[in-house]
Amino acid sequence: MRSVQRKDRLDGLAVGLLLACCMFWGLQQVLAKAIVQEVAPLYQAGLRCVGASVLLMLWCRLRGIALFTRDGSLWPGLLAGGLFAAEFACIFLGLERTTASRLTVFLYTSPFWVAALVPLFVKSERLGPLQWVGLGCAFVAVVFAMREGLAGGGADGDLLGLAAGALWGLTTVAIRATGLTRISAEKLLFYQIGTTAVVLPLLSLGRGEHWSLDWSALAWGAMLAQTVVGAFASSLVWMWMLVHYPATRVSVFVFLTPLFALLFGALLLGEPVTLPLLMALGLVAVGIVLVNRKPT
Repeated sequence: MRSVQRKDRLDGLAVGLLLACCMFWGLQQVLAKAIVQEVAPLYQAGLRCVGASVLLMLWCRLRGIALFTRDGSLWPGLLAGGLFAAEFACIFLGLERTTASRLTVFLYTSPFWVAALVPLFVKSERLGPLQWVGLGCAFVAVVFAMREGLAGGGADGDLLGLAAGALWGLTTVAIRATGLTRISAEKLLFYQIGTTAVVLPLLSLGRGEHWSLDWSALAWGAMLAQTVVGAFASSLVWMWMLVHYPATRVSVFVFLTPLFALLFGALLLGEPVTLPLLMALGLVAVGIVLVNRKPT
């Protein structure tokens, strides 16, 4: 395995890349929700990863990046891939049951799982008192938002979003704790989308979902954007960030994504933006800012 130069904080390049990724990820949930009745959820999630896997292999072939050499990363890579596949199964099944904006708020509790668990394996990223206060804010936010979901009958979707957030956080923890940061970002991504490209179509068949390519123009556009930008390009950037920057710093920056999801959901799908949801989002944002403060 080759060594990589890691940075201890986010620089201008990292901030710019994360802003672009967060904006698209907020839109991505809305795109998936918009076509979930036309393109079944697990079929949709699996197909985008099949396409992204092909794109990634072509990218690596052009750049001379080896994906299949023996480097001791197989079993940790499959672990990360399995967690990633489970995360996206929860996301896309959740979009059947709740709004894109609500699901995204729960999904982006992932930084708190990272902040709580990574220090158990990476002592340099231990938390201070402010970070624990931030985790408390996140917990209160989740309870607050879950109460609204229970009252409105959307608890199943909320729970799936929360499970997806936990699985995303566990994926990041697995990457850091097992030394996968020492392999290339491309290979790290291939473990995840490649595993998902195998697992989710099988789950889709088991669930009896209808497979078809007879889609509307909206569905084709949404699937193309999700595959090329979402599953391939932005995911490759994310993997590169995890390799080169501290996991807790990268993860907590993405609190902007739920804000973009609220905005796009309201503008494009007419989803309601309720006061409890805004308050929960605010608590999540405050918690993430506190978690991102340098421990004293």
